[in-house]
Amino acid sequence: MSRSIIGVTARRSTRPPRWVAAAAVIGLSLVVGGGAGTAYAGGKTPSGPAPVVTRAGLDPSLVAGRGANVDFLEQEAENARTNGVVIGPDRTPYTLPSEASGRRAVKLTPGQYVEFTLPKAANAITVRYSLPDAPNGGGITAPLNVTVNGGSKKTMTLTSQYAWLYNQYSFTNDPNADLLHPDWWITECACVPAATTPTPTITKPFRPMHFYDEQRLLLGQTYRAGDKVRLTAPAGSNAAWTVIDLLDSQLVAPPQVRLIAANVLAFGADPTGRRDSAGAFDRAIAFAKLTRLKVYVPPGTYQVNRHIIVDDVTIEGAGSWYTIIKGREVALDPPAPDGSVHTGVGFYGKDAAVGGSNNVHLSGFAIEGDVRERIDTDQVNGIGGAMSNSTIDGLHIRHTKVGLWFDGPMTNVRVTNNVIVDQIADALNFHIGVTDSVVANNFIRNTGDDGLAMWSETTANANNTFDHNTVQTPTLANGIAIYGGTDNTVSNNLVADPIREGSGIQIGSRFGAQPFAGHLWITNNTVVRAGTFELNWNIGLGAIWIYALEKTIDADIQVVGDHYLDSTYNAIMMVSEWSVKDLYSIRNVHFKDIRVDGTGTSVLSARVSGSASFENVDARNVGAVGINNCGSFNFPPTGSEFSVTDLGGNDGGGTTGPWLAAWELPNTITCDDRPPVVVPPAPSAW
Repeated sequence: MSRSIIGVTARRSTRPPRWVAAAAVIGLSLVVGGGAGTAYAGGKTPSGPAPVVTRAGLDPSLVAGRGANVDFLEQEAENARTNGVVIGPDRTPYTLPSEASGRRAVKLTPGQYVEFTLPKAANAITVRYSLPDAPNGGGITAPLNVTVNGGSKKTMTLTSQYAWLYNQYSFTNDPNADLLHPDWWITECACVPAATTPTPTITKPFRPMHFYDEQRLLLGQTYRAGDKVRLTAPAGSNAAWTVIDLLDSQLVAPPQVRLIAANVLAFGADPTGRRDSAGAFDRAIAFAKLTRLKVYVPPGTYQVNRHIIVDDVTIEGAGSWYTIIKGREVALDPPAPDGSVHTGVGFYGKDAAVGGSNNVHLSGFAIEGDVRERIDTDQVNGIGGAMSNSTIDGLHIRHTKVGLWFDGPMTNVRVTNNVIVDQIADALNFHIGVTDSVVANNFIRNTGDDGLAMWSETTANANNTFDHNTVQTPTLANGIAIYGGTDNTVSNNLVADPIREGSGIQIGSRFGAQPFAGHLWITNNTVVRAGTFELNWNIGLGAIWIYALEKTIDADIQVVGDHYLDSTYNAIMMVSEWSVKDLYSIRNVHFKDIRVDGTGTSVLSARVSGSASFENVDARNVGAVGINNCGSFNFPPTGSEFSVTDLGGNDGGGTTGPWLAAWELPNTITCDDRPPVVVPPAPSAW
């Protein structure tokens, strides 16, 4: 048994409080306060423009009641005071503004600044930014100065070491690399390079992406609403430019206290991060299970370079701003039995094959990984394995491959109130037989694949709900994706700015998923600036995309109350792969009480056989014919293979008249394969 330490210290001075944790019997700890005092600072508030607060780059009134309810306020850099250059808007992949929130940002050269006015009292900020890559890849670091009201300076160290991917899936960090798959068809030459004579010249770097990262900073004291936070790229910076996308400001509460617990300090953990603390975590967990105590992790940065296996245990930190569990990615030689060639920091349930874990509760800490490349066999996720009857709450997860990847079968997990950012792949994936589980009130930004996914590979996911989450700027794939499954729900979410090869919401029969069965409810979601370009097909997608690749989709799909705002191409896309277009169809889909405000092309693009019904679907600022009905592209004289049922109340339209006109029903062929895009105005109150 680990030795116990007796003693509690809570000493207050006249300086801003700095809190001391001391481990006691069975880890007795006292941590009070925490690096951010409550006294206001700054004196007289400088005058200046009023702050512009947004949510996903929109007026918050346009997305009220949808997405995560978070404790920070978002301000886009393009709305702030700056002597830099506003870049964008742009929705073309592989550009800095295209991956920015709202598709605009501010570019600073050394000596330039962007200055934000605090909308409410705050003692902490998060900056989303981009720096150049190193000439040969691998990233650089550069300073960013932070001052409030012209006072004392803090310096953030920014890095592009976790950004800048290139080339074809699954990408590379090398900007000078040749094509990874020269035998794949690519849009850039409309050819298969290896089968083309003469061999086409491909510009390098090829398809740069994943430009942004973010950094948090405790300001050390609380500032008032109206105070000015200035971010300056200092003169002499080694970064030729610094792009600032946005600033989130918040008032972080003092650290949480757990007085009686198995405190990891009592078992040898190092809160300075100099020594590896994985063994100390294991010992604290073992002791907590014997004594039926919780594990407490006080403020500090703890180095952990492998998985911590959790089962029947509660682990609490002092809050995700204070308790940081951080690790290096470590090469495995030989590879692990599951194919992993690396390991890294993560909390993992036991394998489902041996029964998984049960009764795991994780809360109040940050997980910071070291993943810089995508290797799909690697288990280098923040949370992994199988965890039934468990909760994951209030974590901050970044720089892992996937924030939370659950390999079931497993049941009854609640994932709530987490911030998951800067992932190489997904933020969360329910993979294989996850049932009766909820993902709610999570904030997700800058994933390298689907933000939230249910993937029913081999065994159906069932009775799960994704509710009131915010998903912003997935650089590849979808905001929310449902791949097969039974009786699942996607409700009250806010999805913004998918970049390429994906949509805001995808319903897909693909990736070997079990068929859709029972019902699928897609209700009261808002999707903004989606309907992206699919470079493999060279067409535009929809804000919602229903895709029959491997099986017919004929479950009861109800899409009710969704808002599709400012779609780059279509609001709704229903499609099958060309090679299987006469095999699979999409049927039994029902749209009701939908608002469409702005499409570059159509409200509905149907490129599949099947049917859908529409009731009370109101549209405006529609750029092309309301229904682009190509069916299965056989063009029979009887009309399209896709039929539309008008249940009434479908109003509005755009440049070509009503979006749903009588002449389009039930199956008029209106196939314009690539209609011209008409850029809609910005969304406004309905």
